[in-house]
Amino acid sequence: MLILAIESSCDETSCAIVKDGTEVLSNSVSSQIDIHKEYGGVFPEIASRLHIENINIVIKDALSKASVTLDDIDAIAVTEGPGLVGSLHIGVMAAKTLSWSLNKPLIPVHHIAGHIYANKLVGELKFPLLSLVISGGHTELVYMKDDYQFEVIGKTQDDAVGEAYDKVARLLGLDYPGGPIIDRLAKTGKKNYQLPKVKTENPLDFSFSGLKSAVRQLVLREERFEREVIVEDVAYAFQHAAVDELMRRVNLALEMYEVKSFVLAGGVAANSEVRSRVSALASEHPDLNVLQPPLWACMDQAAMIGLAGAVAMEKGIRGNCEITANSNKQLLSY
Repeated sequence: MLILAIESSCDETSCAIVKDGTEVLSNSVSSQIDIHKEYGGVFPEIASRLHIENINIVIKDALSKASVTLDDIDAIAVTEGPGLVGSLHIGVMAAKTLSWSLNKPLIPVHHIAGHIYANKLVGELKFPLLSLVISGGHTELVYMKDDYQFEVIGKTQDDAVGEAYDKVARLLGLDYPGGPIIDRLAKTGKKNYQLPKVKTENPLDFSFSGLKSAVRQLVLREERFEREVIVEDVAYAFQHAAVDELMRRVNLALEMYEVKSFVLAGGVAANSEVRSRVSALASEHPDLNVLQPPLWACMDQAAMIGLAGAVAMEKGIRGNCEITANSNKQLLSY
């Protein structure tokens, strides 16, 4: 079974060909990061226009790299949401056009489901499963009792962790995207500054707004006393405080829920400190199946949509020409 998958939820235009729900034959990605750097973040109108320019290019490229034609394709999978509505709209329209013209099944996929199923690239997903979803738009703990059954048991009350990284980077005068830059600077930083721990009403929920504000107050205090702000040390303090918040809730969830697998998902899953702490988690829980997606699969790309789409197809999930971009799509069980 060959699935042509499309992802366009934010600022990457991507198409992949996935075979039998496990093998990625090709994964073509056109990134807009260099263009959005100029604005210090993703500019939605520009993102959607660039998707229009790139969507046919990545589809042709994916087919070429997989050495297949549209006639060989058995189904079309696409990110229906969540994401930027204009960006999603381009991918959904392309997928509906292909589905209708080829008379092939259309499979709508939730963006977060895609990130979770990207872990199939490195191992088997054993259920029940706990996933830490961390990106620029999402910070969630997702419990899966079985395949394609999702329950959000913890979520951010304000900023997503990736969003907090970008905002802190801006406070420090660093470029966009801020996450990789802070990650790099933190490696040379020292334990010089102290940031507070964050409390939430639901112990499994996250909050990063207060941590971001604490960094702002730290910088203002240092400037008020005419002391040099050591950017590497601020990066170190923020990174360790943020990852501590993530792992504290992961450990609590592992105490509350009996699971066989723990998986990382999302763009911030590429963060070196997060990956190091998750590797340590595997040592602490030898019976736990701990998976981390390859670095290339942490970013938004269509391969993950094809992997999740294959499971969705088995579950009988289908779309038609009436579906549309759903920027607030909920993660539901099937």
